[in-house]
Amino acid sequence: MFNKIAICISLVAVGLMLTTPDYAQEIKTLSMKEAIQLGVDNYPAIQAKKNQLNSSKSYLKETKTEYLPDLNFSAQQVYGTINGQNGPLVGYRGLAASSSGPALNHQSWNAAFGALYLTNVNWDFFAFGRAMERIKVQKQVVNRDEADLGQQQFQHKVRVASSYLNVLAAQRLVKVQQDNLNRTLDVRRVVVARVKNGLNPGVDSSFANTEVSNARIQLTNAQQNEQEQVNQLSQYLGYDTPPSDFVLDSTFVVRNPAMPDPPTTVGQQQHPVLQFYKNRIQVSDEQARYQRTFALPTFSLVGTFQGRGSGFTLAPAINTPVAYTGNYGSGVDPTRFNYVIGVATVWNFSSLFRTKYQVQSQKFISKQYQNEYDLVDQQLRNQQVLAETRISTALKNSKEAPIQIKSANDAYVQKITLYKNGLASIVDFTQALYVLYRAETNNYIAYNNVWQALLFKAASTGDFDLFINNF
Repeated sequence: MFNKIAICISLVAVGLMLTTPDYAQEIKTLSMKEAIQLGVDNYPAIQAKKNQLNSSKSYLKETKTEYLPDLNFSAQQVYGTINGQNGPLVGYRGLAASSSGPALNHQSWNAAFGALYLTNVNWDFFAFGRAMERIKVQKQVVNRDEADLGQQQFQHKVRVASSYLNVLAAQRLVKVQQDNLNRTLDVRRVVVARVKNGLNPGVDSSFANTEVSNARIQLTNAQQNEQEQVNQLSQYLGYDTPPSDFVLDSTFVVRNPAMPDPPTTVGQQQHPVLQFYKNRIQVSDEQARYQRTFALPTFSLVGTFQGRGSGFTLAPAINTPVAYTGNYGSGVDPTRFNYVIGVATVWNFSSLFRTKYQVQSQKFISKQYQNEYDLVDQQLRNQQVLAETRISTALKNSKEAPIQIKSANDAYVQKITLYKNGLASIVDFTQALYVLYRAETNNYIAYNNVWQALLFKAASTGDFDLFINNF
């Protein structure tokens, strides 16, 4: 029986997608809006999305500075020999020493100090819009992360609201089970008295004891289910230590929404989840345009100004020893200056072929994201249709529940009166007791299910105001 009740609690399963100070108390008073705000402000997953967005914004600022020219300052003071040698070489990966001197016919180990002071400017002033395309890519990344934060906040609002309703339903079921236990105890007292007076067979007493034990088991199970729901809500609110219970707004179990099926003002394309998927496509498309620029040449402005000092002096003749001094100050004092300024271009022609396939690959990724967008869009449209059906069904049940509980209560009073007068068997009376118990359960859950159905519609349309502004 309890399994059926548990199914009733989660009649509407909303399947969409706080580290707080340690002030959790034994019993926490909490309204729906307070719970949602706490969840949005403090849930760790949302905090992670906020940090991700801040990181993207900071990287966008860095990207905007990459168009600036590279300005390098360099200074070196070294000590070594200057033996020169005729012959070709290539400085592969920097594995070569820069020693300038005459090509003597013998090895010289004379050494002196030398110095180089350098200022260099390199500015890729034109690359067919590559720098701007990179900035556009990062702007789209920021938009995507903002949409990701928005859809995470929206989904968490739905999760908190659904968990809030589940806790309310679980609390009401505990009350139902407690009332049922109290009635079974009253029944047992009546049965025991009649059995002792010989008015009913002794088996009625055993039957009554069985019902009392069953009621106690059901109450224990209901209390366990309530604690599980409380723990779930505490997790969504971010409590390190969950309270033993919540005092929640009973509005959701005593009446229906003011407008059970209100129209949405949010267009399908504006759904927070779809906005996130749409921004993924836009990021991929912009990356394809950015990658296309790598197939084109880069034009650069280059400029260098250098000063150089040396402890060696000019040799008077070829193959004669070069005059030098070991004085440190003479070696590092710049005596010759040079500057170079010009325009250069670099074009790796083979990048045409590589870039072609990179862009092609990125376009397939965009198509993949588009397919995923279409799938989510279809699922949300189907959920909207289902939400209308659930609201209609829940409303019908909420209208029938009061009729059911009144009839069940009348039947219970009649059966207990007949049993006390020996006109009904214990089985007849127990059946009436079960019918009343079932009616109370349905009555408490009926209103909750209407709110759950409305929440499901809000989740599928992306319009959370349908729920939160309908109290």
